[in-house]
Amino acid sequence: MVSVDLNADLAEGFGVWQLGDDDAMFDIVTSANLACGFHAGNPVGLARACRIAAQRGVRIGAQVGYFDLAGFGRRRIDVDPEELTADVVYQIGALRALAEAAGSVLSYVKPHGALYNTVMTDGVQARAVAEAVHAGDPGLPVLGPSGSALFDECRRIGLRTVAEAFADRAYLPDGCLVPRSEPGAVLRDPAEIARRVASLVSSGTVTAVDGSVISLEVESVCVHGDSPGAVAIAGAVRDGLAAAGVELAAFC
Repeated sequence: MVSVDLNADLAEGFGVWQLGDDDAMFDIVTSANLACGFHAGNPVGLARACRIAAQRGVRIGAQVGYFDLAGFGRRRIDVDPEELTADVVYQIGALRALAEAAGSVLSYVKPHGALYNTVMTDGVQARAVAEAVHAGDPGLPVLGPSGSALFDECRRIGLRTVAEAFADRAYLPDGCLVPRSEPGAVLRDPAEIARRVASLVSSGTVTAVDGSVISLEVESVCVHGDSPGAVAIAGAVRDGLAAAGVELAAFC
């Protein structure tokens, strides 16, 4: 039977600012990418998210990003590689401690937002992130985009890579995501998204915005927890995969 992981970006609230319905999402996903306080999230929220993940058997991943609370980590920063490595090590260490305090473990690392997009092609920042993960724990898998500079750097130093595709984002013909600033970048229809994901997991292909069919390696599918209707989208994706005979299982 074909199997795939279903992940979501969670614990992105901060103080009185609550984003998304984490409680509902934890009942749907198999892995949770938890914000580590640099682009979103705070310690008490992360501690609570780790406890819920532990109770419901959801894997905990460190969603590491630029130090950019004001921009939600969606602004590219030309940060010095040594600083970026230290920032990522710091985020990994903080979430690991909270996960262990909740009776669970940190299972993987995933870049967030602008950092995710940057390490697709920027070898310098990709190396800084890969070296941070290796320094923090060389046994941690890295969840991210297949064919990226990040994956090249991870493999160079012996880190496991896990290829991710997005349920609710449109793709360019080169396999990159359509920038959020462009119309149609974020998909909204749960039924259409569910059909698209089931086809992607089964065939390894997806239709890009220009109508071309591109190949995508996928071991994990992401639904953005902060998107409007995220719970309905994640539920539809989960049901659609089950109907297609795909087993939902964490990759680690």
